[in-house]
Amino acid sequence: MEVRPGYKQTEVGVIPEDWAVSTIGDQSLIFGRIGFRGYTVDDIVDEGDGAIAINPSNISDGKAVFEKCTYVSWHKYEESPEIKIDEGDVILVKTGSTVGKTAMVKKLPGKATLNPQVVVFKKLRACPAFFAYMVGFPVIQQQITEAVVGGAVPTLSQRLVAEFKLPLPPLREQRAIAEALSDVDGLLGGLDRLIAKKRDLKQAAMQQLLTGQTRLPGFSREWELKRLGDHVAFLRNGVNSRAELLPEGPVKYLHYGDVHACKDVFIAPNELPSLPDAKAASLDRLRDGDLIFADASEDVAGISKSVEIKDVGNTEVVSGLHTIAARFDKKVLADGFKGFLQCCAPFATHLRRLAAGTKVFATNRGHVASAEIRLPTVAEQTAIAEVLSDMDAEIAALEQRRDKTRALKQAMMQELLTGRTRLVKPEAVDA
Repeated sequence: MEVRPGYKQTEVGVIPEDWAVSTIGDQSLIFGRIGFRGYTVDDIVDEGDGAIAINPSNISDGKAVFEKCTYVSWHKYEESPEIKIDEGDVILVKTGSTVGKTAMVKKLPGKATLNPQVVVFKKLRACPAFFAYMVGFPVIQQQITEAVVGGAVPTLSQRLVAEFKLPLPPLREQRAIAEALSDVDGLLGGLDRLIAKKRDLKQAAMQQLLTGQTRLPGFSREWELKRLGDHVAFLRNGVNSRAELLPEGPVKYLHYGDVHACKDVFIAPNELPSLPDAKAASLDRLRDGDLIFADASEDVAGISKSVEIKDVGNTEVVSGLHTIAARFDKKVLADGFKGFLQCCAPFATHLRRLAAGTKVFATNRGHVASAEIRLPTVAEQTAIAEVLSDMDAEIAALEQRRDKTRALKQAMMQELLTGRTRLVKPEAVDA
C-alpha cells in the first residue's frame, strides 16, 4: 500500500513520520491489587470510614465517576501504597465483562485505591489525558481484545498490557490533541447535565400536573373519580413469540418486550416487526390512542409500563404476547394523555399492589379495569399532555444534539489519534 508523503507504515498503522511507536510500559508504571492484598467483604466499610475502592462501575463513557462508591478500610488503603490513586492517574479495567474500559482520574472526592479488577497507570511520561484517549482508541483496544484470556471471566495480564504498542506524537502535539478532545468532552458533559436537569423538571411537572397539585391556566373544575373498567374495551391480542415474527410485512406486531424497551410513553408502528397474515387474522387491529400494557415484568417497577399507539395511519398493527390492549372512551381519557397514565401514582400503585409473582410479576385486565382514579376533564388532560410532550420534545432534541456531538468526537479521535489531521505543524513541534 502506498503511503503518502510525510507518513510511514508501522506496526500500529500509518502514522506521521515525526511520530514514534512506543509501549504502554515505556510510558507509564502499571500497578494493580494482586495476591494477598486483595480484600474480602470484611474489609468493606461505610462511607467516611475508609477509602474509595475504584471498580469498573466507576468508569463511564471514558470518565471516572463517583456517584456510587465502595469503600475499604484505612488498613487496606495503607497496605498497598503503590495503588493509592492521584488526580491525573489513568485507570483500566483488567478483569470482567467490561475489560478494557479506561479513564483519566480528573477529580477525586476523597482518598482512593483500587479493587482487584482495575489497574492504574502512574508516573506517565506521555500527557495523561492524551494517554487515556489513546488507550481507549481501537489501536489499543484491539490489542486488548487479542490479549484477553478466560471464558466466563475475561482477564487481562498486566505484563501483556505493558507490551501494548501505541503511536506517540511529540509532547506538544499530545497536549494539543488532548485539549481539543477535552473541549468536546466538556460540551458532552454540559449536555448530560442539561438533559438531567430537564428530566428532573419534567418529573416534577408530572408530579404536580398529574395529581392536580398544580393547575394549568384556565382550568379549575374539580377532578372526578372514575372506575376505568366502566370506560374501556379490551382488544384481542396475539400469543406469538419473537421466533414467529418477520422483519417486514403488512401487519405490525407489538410484543411486550417492545413495551418495556420503549423509552417514551408513545410508540409508532413503523419500527415494529411483523406477524404473518394468517396468524394475525383473528386479532383486533390497533388505532391511534389505544393503550398497550405489558402484563409481566421482572420487577414491580415494570408493572404499569405501557405505551400509547400513535401515527398508525394505514398500517395494520396488532397487540402481541404478554400484552393488554385497552381502548378507552375518548370522552373520559384523551389521546395523548393515556400514555402518561402509568405516571399517575394512584394508578401505578394500584397495579403494583395487585401484582402477583415472585421472580416475574404479573398484572391482568381485571387489575386495570378495577382501578379508580381522579381525572381532569378531557380538555385539561389534553393541555397537560401538550405541556409534557413539549418537555419530552425538548429533551429528545438535546439527546439528538448529544448523539451528534458524540459522533463528532469519534470522528475527531479517528483523525487526531492517527495523525491524519495535525493540530501542530511538524516543523513547529518540539518535545
